[in-house]
Amino acid sequence: MKHWRRALFTFAAGLLAAATSDARPICTVVADAATGQMLVQQGDCATRVTPASTFKVAISLMGFDAGVLKDAHTPTLDFHAGYPDWGGAPWREPTDPARWMKLSIFWYSQQVTQALGQARFQQYTTAFGYGNEDATSPTGELNGVMGAWVNASLRISPLEQVAFMRKIANRTLPVSAHAYDMTERITLIDAQPGGWVVHGKTGTGSPGRKYDASHAYGWFVGWAAKGPRKVAFAYLIQDDERQTPNAGLRARDTFLATLPALAEPGRPQ
Repeated sequence: MKHWRRALFTFAAGLLAAATSDARPICTVVADAATGQMLVQQGDCATRVTPASTFKVAISLMGFDAGVLKDAHTPTLDFHAGYPDWGGAPWREPTDPARWMKLSIFWYSQQVTQALGQARFQQYTTAFGYGNEDATSPTGELNGVMGAWVNASLRISPLEQVAFMRKIANRTLPVSAHAYDMTERITLIDAQPGGWVVHGKTGTGSPGRKYDASHAYGWFVGWAAKGPRKVAFAYLIQDDERQTPNAGLRARDTFLATLPALAEPGRPQ
């Protein structure tokens, strides 16, 4: 059995490392959500980078806790001319919280954070202990509530992502039960690899303030449950050239394919 587990883990680690010939795996972290024990820690997991759209999980908790968001389908907000629409036609449709999370619609995030206001937005970010906790981003178009989490002042490492996801899985953040319930609902992933029920969010960003698709970061972070067990995870890659689909979606698909092996208890480090 020990040899079988070792072979399975070696296969999974190799698949993550070879996710694509033009993407470099930066870090893979999987931890037991209850105890914090590291099941997997590979690569540079301590360097902070932009959280990009993975921060939508935090915004969801803030929005539902503050009452800006009501439930998975309320409020529904309309797109208006001048809103960011780099996601194409789907971003120009009326959007509710479930659709926002599924399609990663940036302008909806902005509407939630603007409703919170800069002071409360910063208070939540600090209370969550989220990365470097800097939600100010005082210069540029995406300052503060307009997008401090996108290639701007807010930074987080893979290890810090896992610490944050553990807080969600264990419900130790200073938010309401409703905020947890709704965030769990809208972050649920359709796929259940190996019987794991997964909640997660992708993110795609890059170094510097201007998005550079040829050096894009791809995140997939979240938590997963199977029976009594829960794990928290973060997977981060970086592209060496422009690719489609985006780095975050590819990170998600690769990680989900390997999750059952990575979460296997008792496997060798």
